[in-house]
Amino acid sequence: MNKILLVDDDENLSDALSVMLERENYLPLLARNAETGFEVALTQKPDLMLVDLRLPGMGGAELCKQLRLSGLQAPIIVLSGVADEVEKVLLLEIGADDYMVKPVSPRELVARIRALLRRTSRLDKVVKFGEVQIDLDRRIIQRRGQEVKATRLEYELLTFFLHNAGRALTRDMILNAVWGFEAYPNTRTVDAHVVRLRQKLEENPTAPRHLQTIHAVGYRFVT
Repeated sequence: MNKILLVDDDENLSDALSVMLERENYLPLLARNAETGFEVALTQKPDLMLVDLRLPGMGGAELCKQLRLSGLQAPIIVLSGVADEVEKVLLLEIGADDYMVKPVSPRELVARIRALLRRTSRLDKVVKFGEVQIDLDRRIIQRRGQEVKATRLEYELLTFFLHNAGRALTRDMILNAVWGFEAYPNTRTVDAHVVRLRQKLEENPTAPRHLQTIHAVGYRFVT
């Protein structure tokens, strides 16, 4: 039975969606705020997460970012009362896989849940590219069979690239996703960390195959 975590402070909506999920043979897990939702996600390892954008305390956008940085790969559907907010979340690449504007259609929500679960059911917990292997559950990076030491931010930057493989990412998008909305590093910080990752992971750091520069835009990770 697939476990679905619903993080929403609207008690009536949560209860209604919980009943609907049970009828569809899912096991609902409920959290009223982002902090509780984060702990439940880490301990229960849900198969899919429904996250309200406007949550008390830590917001839904920050929760999505922290979930991704923690290594959780379960798909996330963002629920928002305002369409413009959803667009902002997607543009910042905080890790959401889909979104719905409230009030949600139960039938459509179930259809999207099923589609995402089908798409991610065979995701590998070990990612490989070139000479590199990354165990996302254990947070271990290896190259040619030897463990590669990486700082917390280097690892978080790498996992952000992995979750957005093939996408053109601006430096501002990377800063917001990895360093956070309230951090104050400049875009050269991104460049410096990319250089260090290239030195550790690329066969030829001066002509990278995977961590590619896009002129006047930013970067793209290619497996």
